[in-house]
Amino acid sequence: MIRSIPGGVYPTMVTPFTPDNRIDFNAVEQMLHWYDGKVDGVFAVCQSSEMFFLSFEERLSLMRFIREHAPKGMAVVASGHTAPSIDRQIEEAKAFIDTGVDSYVFISNRFAGEDEGDDVFLENVDYVVNRIPQIALGIYECPVPYRRLLSPETLGVLAKGGRFTFLKDTCCDADVIRAKLRAVEGTPLKIFNANSASLLPTLRDGAAGFSGVMANFHPELYFWLCHSFDKEPEKAELVQSFLGFASLSERQIYPPNAKYYLSLEGLDITTVTRSKNYNMSKSEMLEMQQLRALTADFKAKHAL
Repeated sequence: MIRSIPGGVYPTMVTPFTPDNRIDFNAVEQMLHWYDGKVDGVFAVCQSSEMFFLSFEERLSLMRFIREHAPKGMAVVASGHTAPSIDRQIEEAKAFIDTGVDSYVFISNRFAGEDEGDDVFLENVDYVVNRIPQIALGIYECPVPYRRLLSPETLGVLAKGGRFTFLKDTCCDADVIRAKLRAVEGTPLKIFNANSASLLPTLRDGAAGFSGVMANFHPELYFWLCHSFDKEPEKAELVQSFLGFASLSERQIYPPNAKYYLSLEGLDITTVTRSKNYNMSKSEMLEMQQLRALTADFKAKHAL
């Protein structure tokens, strides 16, 4: 029987690197403990993790480490298949599944080219799914190398098959997500919004939670909103406004700014990245310091 993952908050984990550009597993472990009690699970080995800049061996070792060191009760979903070859993707998926991941998440743009239709996409999904173990699966509308958003109709076809239980939605449109929610009604598939600004209306429509970049900054606020939006609707509006505006930070320089923010939280983590050759300016660092101060003040004033 395929076991679904719980709803709630799933941050897209960044990958810490040492000054000499190796994966810093000590910092990964610190991150997992920092998330503990603030999230429902983690999305490991994704675009935030710089998966396109990690070798397969690095992705697999990172996945194994996260699975082995995740605090008890923390669900782990992961992607990480970047190969253009469908058969290679199957082998990568099997290796990740063998680590004990709770749900293996496929990247939507790996199943069909940008100029190919949903018929090709669904044919390739069917080919892959029938060749991997019986485990909960997910789909991630990753924007790299191109964003392949799933239509409600296509998503409905996937959902009715019963294998898919997770969608990381990146359309950033509450109306589209509402249509997708209708399309998967009565199936095991849960939709997780990656967009902070539209989160509250999608939760009210039935979205399962949040899986996005900003859960690396103040995950506890997302946790409160996902689990309490219907209990305190007025406070939920206030929290939504704070989170929506704070999410402008994502446009600064990500993921270095998330790593710097985590260092302010006391983690021993550098801002070294492989995806961007960039050093944060003093002004950008000040902005992160001020975001952290505002978050603390907001939480204290509103008992969060």
